[in-house]
Amino acid sequence: MFGKSKSTVAPLSTSSEKFDTVIGRHAEVHGSLRLQESVRIDGKVVGNIEAPQDATILVMIGPNGEVHGDVLASRIVVAGKVAGNIHALERVELLASALVQGDIKYTSMAVEHGAKLLGLMLQVDSPDQATRPNMDAQEAIRKAQASGVNR
Repeated sequence: MFGKSKSTVAPLSTSSEKFDTVIGRHAEVHGSLRLQESVRIDGKVVGNIEAPQDATILVMIGPNGEVHGDVLASRIVVAGKVAGNIHALERVELLASALVQGDIKYTSMAVEHGAKLLGLMLQVDSPDQATRPNMDAQEAIRKAQASGVNR
């Protein structure tokens, strides 16, 4: 009763996802990645990462991982650094150690306390809107003003 209190805070990503592709902690990749399966990035990627829109692919950026480019995938989990825009067709998760310098388009989002975002978060109604190039911050602001959200 008066003993140590147990923390009920669980990490967002408790997935037992199997990664067939891993970019190791000491690896550095320059160029675009076109994915056909889920990938875990513990090293550095300089270039865009893109998964097919009709595939359920996870991009996991580990605590030591860095991406300098845009990331487009069904599900994106960030524990490291991203300098670029994120387009999550289903869900994006920012863990406490995450630093994102760019805009995030998402359908569903979870953010742990301590995550840092230097950019905009744009929720889209459907996954195909997440990849529309003309869905930018100005369009989102106009949409919010038209619906009476901005008073």
